[in-house]
Amino acid sequence: MRTFWGMSWVYLLLMLILRAAEIQVVFQSHVLEFDGSSLLGVSLFQDLGWIFYFLGLLLIIHLLLSLFSVTLSKILVQTLLTLALLIHIGLIFYFSKTLLPLGKDLFAYNWNDMLLTVKASGQLNALNLGLGLVFFGFVLGLLHLGVYLTRLPLKTYFFLTGGLIVFVILFRFSPDFELDEGNEIRKNIQLNKSKFLAEETFDYLVYGGEYYFDFYLRSGNEDLVVKKDFNKDEYPFAHQAAYPDVLGPFFDSLSSPPDLVFILAESFGKAYSGKGAYLGSFTPFLDSLENHSLIWTNAISSTGRTFGILPGVFAGLPFGEKGFLELYDEFPYHQTLISILRDNGYKARFFIGADRKFDHEGDFLEYQQVDQLEDESTFLPGFEKAPSNNGFSWGYSDKELFKNGLLKLPSEKTGPEIRIFQTQTSHDPYIVPERPFYEQKFSSHLRDYLQISSDRIPEYEAYKNIYMTVLYADDAIRMFFEEYKKRPEFANTIFIITGDHRLPEIPMSSRLDRFHVPLMIYSPLLKSKEEFKGLSSHFEVTPSLLSFLEKNASLNLPEEFIWQGQVLDTARVFRSQIAMPLMRNKNQLVDYLSGEFFLSDGQLFLISDGLNIDPVEDANMTNQLIGEFEDFKNKNAYTIQTRKLLPPPQ
Repeated sequence: MRTFWGMSWVYLLLMLILRAAEIQVVFQSHVLEFDGSSLLGVSLFQDLGWIFYFLGLLLIIHLLLSLFSVTLSKILVQTLLTLALLIHIGLIFYFSKTLLPLGKDLFAYNWNDMLLTVKASGQLNALNLGLGLVFFGFVLGLLHLGVYLTRLPLKTYFFLTGGLIVFVILFRFSPDFELDEGNEIRKNIQLNKSKFLAEETFDYLVYGGEYYFDFYLRSGNEDLVVKKDFNKDEYPFAHQAAYPDVLGPFFDSLSSPPDLVFILAESFGKAYSGKGAYLGSFTPFLDSLENHSLIWTNAISSTGRTFGILPGVFAGLPFGEKGFLELYDEFPYHQTLISILRDNGYKARFFIGADRKFDHEGDFLEYQQVDQLEDESTFLPGFEKAPSNNGFSWGYSDKELFKNGLLKLPSEKTGPEIRIFQTQTSHDPYIVPERPFYEQKFSSHLRDYLQISSDRIPEYEAYKNIYMTVLYADDAIRMFFEEYKKRPEFANTIFIITGDHRLPEIPMSSRLDRFHVPLMIYSPLLKSKEEFKGLSSHFEVTPSLLSFLEKNASLNLPEEFIWQGQVLDTARVFRSQIAMPLMRNKNQLVDYLSGEFFLSDGQLFLISDGLNIDPVEDANMTNQLIGEFEDFKNKNAYTIQTRKLLPPPQ
């Protein structure tokens, strides 16, 4: 008992010190609208609840093992407590960077992807490894010292043990000090990060592999634009439907099938890009392009990370367990915008400056049989990789990506093409090339373009590295357009530009903000610029383009589809006529929207223009959305198990 309680009070003290350090680091790293003192009560309640629960589990292990060997039990508990503290520090560091607690998404990435991410962040180096070993030894020593200094009567130990049991029960069932559900950032700070990871791990290990199929085939919501006829029990996502051509009225008549060029911009969120950006736009070129484009001011991605951009934009596919790309070992038969265009005589080319193996994007593109697949391994000589703080980077910066891609495009075309460029510079660790130039540009952009008052400059300086990469990526897209205009095919090209998700490192305004991205279509073939406020998503891109090309370029379409989306909403006033699930991170499918309602972690919100959300109490609507969401999850689980998505051709 002396051994256990001697180490426990040291662990308790260190955990409380870490909570104070966490709040200090978070508020030093981020500009938040509230102060840390307002979080202390709930935060300490969360911490003590976890500390007592964890110590209770260790006490059981310690007492049982002590019956056989007190020394072995001491070593085990001492090691476990030290590891728990080390992991907790790592979780705090992760949270201080992203403002998101690490949960089930830890299990969604393979070892190589996780290693690449850690290397790119610059944290996997000899100094940090050495500090980790020093800290490990230091804590072991403190725990040993705690045992040495603790000399209490046996009755006191029994009193402490009884108190521990009482506190575990008290903190488990007490209704006081509940988390702040109304503000996600406040809630995330209040969470004990070790407790959150432990609960998420338990849920993943115990329930992660369970699938329950109980879905029904339906014609679709009456409020939605496209009426989908689901008529195959074996393929619950397959349907027949007449998707209307919503883009045709905005284009001149086509003399030949147009080229499609996609620019998928890493971490481009609507919060800091384009018309109505509430943080101010850091994409001046795209802002200028909006004046000649079709733009959707209320557009959302399907996922909160990059893994969803390809299956979302090019097919509106279900998520599987960890994102559709994780089904790479045996993709269910499916069709996409890329494969349908190839069947109609298009050639497909894809360009990225990173490793195409990350997130299994290469596997997905190879399944589509793209004609040209370029990544960091195929760059021409003479290009330099992106700068890094530890010798490792994600690959080539965006300007290099576009320069290399333009050089590798054919000088003469034999037919229509779809070309896809995916950027990556505006990604953690946010190291911008040409830093002196972009430091000056960042300052002048705040002063001259955004006209930010001097008292607000520190709010932006706190995220200077991030904003500089966004400015750089925008410049890279500007350079790309300047060069592409010189190509003969430019006049018959349609450009689709969007972001894959909003980056999490700058505090988000709401749970839906992480999905709010710019979406625009630019082309010399457009009749005029237009701005639309109807809520649309990445899922609507493929069905809208295919319907447009079918009506205006005689494209042949299959009889059955698997698109989860509707069509892009061209309403000039805000409305929502879509229903779709949203996946925050891999393994985190907890968000669903239907019409103008948004269900997140079981809480119902009403969506308004600008994708602002307000909590509402409506039991009937909540139950309706829960039912729709469960129906999707059951069909999604069925697809994971059976790999039946679309009937293969006979």
